[in-house]
Amino acid sequence: MDITSSYTRILALLGLAIFGTIAAWQFYLFTTFKGTDGVVDVQGGTIHLWVAIGIGLVTCVGAFFLISSFRRYNRQNEMHITSHGSPLR
Repeated sequence: MDITSSYTRILALLGLAIFGTIAAWQFYLFTTFKGTDGVVDVQGGTIHLWVAIGIGLVTCVGAFFLISSFRRYNRQNEMHITSHGSPLR
């Protein structure tokens, strides 16, 4: 496996973890949003909810593509059905 590919995958995993953390933090801000009187207001922090949903969707799509790249086999060892193979001696 190419070393740059492994570094790219590690950076992608780190990025997904950061996005997931940001989404969780935004959801936390939504659930603990307080109005001007200091009381928890569930209707006031809807922007935090939408940001959490958006970042969560981006994280899920990114995780899908990252997992599909982990499942991909080595393309250099690929052998097609129509290839002739090595000649017999």
